[in-house]
Amino acid sequence: MKHTIVMTGASRGIGRVAAGHLLRRSADLHFLVVARGSSGGRLAAELAAELAAELTTDGGHAVSHVSADLGSLDSVRSAATEIRDRLDRGDLPPLRGFVGNAGIQYTNALTEGPEGFESTFTVNVLANHLFVRLLQDRFAAPARIVITVSDTHFGDFRHNLGMVPGPSWKSPDVLARPGAFARPDTAVAGRTAYSTSKLAAIHLVHEYARRLPAGIDTVAYNPGFVPGTGLARHAGPVSRFAMRRILPMMTLTPFATSRDAAGRSLADVVLGTTVAPTGSYVDRDRVARSSEESYDPLREGELWEAAERFTAA
Repeated sequence: MKHTIVMTGASRGIGRVAAGHLLRRSADLHFLVVARGSSGGRLAAELAAELAAELTTDGGHAVSHVSADLGSLDSVRSAATEIRDRLDRGDLPPLRGFVGNAGIQYTNALTEGPEGFESTFTVNVLANHLFVRLLQDRFAAPARIVITVSDTHFGDFRHNLGMVPGPSWKSPDVLARPGAFARPDTAVAGRTAYSTSKLAAIHLVHEYARRLPAGIDTVAYNPGFVPGTGLARHAGPVSRFAMRRILPMMTLTPFATSRDAAGRSLADVVLGTTVAPTGSYVDRDRVARSSEESYDPLREGELWEAAERFTAA
């Protein structure tokens, strides 16, 4: 049956790999990419051309795009509304999936979006929440929401090799604003904002599992440490060079995941090839437990309430 999957963060890194797998492996898929400006149109054209070159017959696939700046809640709201309208008009087949794969890490904790929220928290947490809530009543069960998270939320050497500080949880009203962490103008604060935002994303996945209607499953996907994905594109030249040229060699060890392997695993989670009950945390290719800190119903409920306030029209 024809169906639609919506994805952010499909233009580079593991998202780009996952997009190809989804299109090749899911018959009758309409793949809708959400990307900034004209990049979505270019990506949609590239994916469609690649698929046409690989397939000798038309399997019913289609690729389209919606423009959105994930750092702006107004832009996200407009994109989600456009998707809703296209579904209601019948321009898109039934919605069966949303993949919140886009993520960002800044070199400080002071970057502010147009609504006054700190940009790491906006992109990694609030943008996904707004998409989920505005599309919630348009999903056709069985449907699956997948949010890409990070094992940096554990905050220990085993999971981040000392490269990213662990999360530092505070009230959501503090976390959502610039300057939430010590020395907010430093890269350490920016990385702390990143790990904390990924912990928040896992909290919300647990809350979605409680609140969303039956038939809409929500899963947190951790790709592990994947060098060369563009996540550090706002870092300084030395860090960018290391991520592009040196750290990729770590994929030959158990400490890192290649982009191809991570993208394939993400597609497996989206398609249900990796069996994962709603509320699960998938570590690369298997269901596992996230950090002990990530299981906190009181904190999760508080975050839900705050995210609802922050994203209200």
